Amino acid sequence: METLLVGNPANGVAKPMCNGVGALPVANYHAVIAAPPPAAVAPAGATLGRHLARRLVQIGASDVFAVPGDFNLTLLDYLIAEPGLNLVGCCNELNAGYAADGYARSRGVGACAVTFTVGGLSVLNAIAGACSENLPVICIVGGPNSNDYGTNRVLHHTIGLPDFSQELRCFQAITCYQAVVNNLDDAHEQIDTAIATALRESKPVYISVSCNLAGLCHPTFSREPVPLFISPRLSNKANLEYAVEAAAEFLNKAVKPVMVGGPRIRVAKAKKAFAGIADASGYPFAVMPSAKGLVPEHHPRFIGTYWGAVSTSFCAEIVESADAYLFAGPIFNDYSSVGYSLLLKREKAVIVQPDRVVVGNGPAFGCILMGEFLRALSRRLRCNTTAYDNYRRIFVPDREPLNGKPDEPLRVNILFKHIKDMLSGDTAVVAETGDSWFNCQKLRLPEGCGYVRVSDAVRVDRVVGRRDARVRPGGQGQARHRVHRRRKLSGDGAGRVDDAAVRAAERHLPHQQRRVHHRGGDPRRPVQCDQELGLHGPGRRHPQLRRQLLDQEGPDGGGAQGGDRDGDGRQEGLPLLHRGDRAQGRHEQGAPRVGLQGIGRQQQAAEPAVIHM
Repeated sequence: METLLVGNPANGVAKPMCNGVGALPVANYHAVIAAPPPAAVAPAGATLGRHLARRLVQIGASDVFAVPGDFNLTLLDYLIAEPGLNLVGCCNELNAGYAADGYARSRGVGACAVTFTVGGLSVLNAIAGACSENLPVICIVGGPNSNDYGTNRVLHHTIGLPDFSQELRCFQAITCYQAVVNNLDDAHEQIDTAIATALRESKPVYISVSCNLAGLCHPTFSREPVPLFISPRLSNKANLEYAVEAAAEFLNKAVKPVMVGGPRIRVAKAKKAFAGIADASGYPFAVMPSAKGLVPEHHPRFIGTYWGAVSTSFCAEIVESADAYLFAGPIFNDYSSVGYSLLLKREKAVIVQPDRVVVGNGPAFGCILMGEFLRALSRRLRCNTTAYDNYRRIFVPDREPLNGKPDEPLRVNILFKHIKDMLSGDTAVVAETGDSWFNCQKLRLPEGCGYVRVSDAVRVDRVVGRRDARVRPGGQGQARHRVHRRRKLSGDGAGRVDDAAVRAAERHLPHQQRRVHHRGGDPRRPVQCDQELGLHGPGRRHPQLRRQLLDQEGPDGGGAQGGDRDGDGRQEGLPLLHRGDRAQGRHEQGAPRVGLQGIGRQQQAAEPAVIHM
């Protein structure tokens, strides 16, 4: 019995031809295998998977957040085997995507790897968020066998149609480049183009690699890849000069100009340029809510968050009464503009975007980089402190809240007073959408303190991945990036993060395991969620969430065994506060906390409770 084999001449892969549904190969045919064309012999290690892994190491994505699946197992083997690359397993694709998002915020680029369709569709929400935040996240998907393309076969992990493009069409709307690698001949070009595009555009890209190609060799992978070099973008010199001249004339004739920093400062890599012009001009400056952490809040002329009617005290009065304002990288959406209610006038504004400048209602200048523009403008502005002098005359500092008694519920203002005292140059604040975000906007960040929050792609409960990825140290062979101690703040609605996600983060970050998650939902709590009150009124609540204790702390950092998770015989599953000596790792149950009266064996103490999050 002989079998007819047909194959792809490019890679020499042959497969039996069938003429029935789910049938075995047809008998009584001669075997015919097409010989591949003569080509240079590739070394044994010159595989597609290794090339992709080396590229990720070169661009600084030394950690890849992955969920294994049928279509990406071979590719993951090559990622694991690559020196300098660390594969971080995640409990689901959405966590992997958000972890890559947080990694890109800190390291400049992130990567995640998932399986075909079921994994790709699960990670879509995170990639869409990275797109809205202008983050270069490389989404790697293990694709179908290259021999299945063009057939009428139905594969598992799909929607049951012999069309493999559904996932690709979904990613086309939220990525700046899509590479479907199902042929070795152009695989090198497609991978390099996708990665270079992500870095150049600061947007996510989609790379699908056929499951049978990751381990195959090809001559294009035979040499050690030359490091990617992205040509630096330059401003149009003539436009830059005209824009600086027009903006300097506009601002120098103003009596009390101000500056406001926006979220696109990060995309433009203009944080130092913004700080430089703040020093040179003498203007007071504020920050938009979605740009917190991008401007130096320790600067003496920083006046707070400009957020329309809910701005920091006395900030809106100074900004909106100015006769000229310089906005660097703003985004005026419904959140940042408080329902488009800002009392600003376009004719008074100089709006600087990453590659464009608009001066009042007058001229607009394109092909200008924000950093170059701000540096050039700082040399042309006259120092003017009038607006800051006005601010100092009207400013009245907020009173510090009085410390509560040990047996009374912990109030929100006292809670955030303690959180403010915990911040330093080696901490990073990660704020969840809702009450935590609103209260974190009031925190004055010390020099060096990091800050991350979700802005355009707002999704409650998905900040854990961002937080833990953001502070990962450098991988093997990589320079170790600064590791922050994290302060993760979540509201009641964010209690849906599963235990597995938190414990996975603890496993990969053993040096930062001290954590307490407080769940609200007790009907006796004295303060209801402010956002909930605004949405539903004081008499209505969302379904109460079950209380979970996610802190696992003990002498070895692993917590107690069995039902006694507190390690001291106390009841399981109740929210706790840390009190007393940190070195002893003690939990004092019954201390004051949000939403619950003291229960059982209260420890009376004069000092206020300190919450480690």
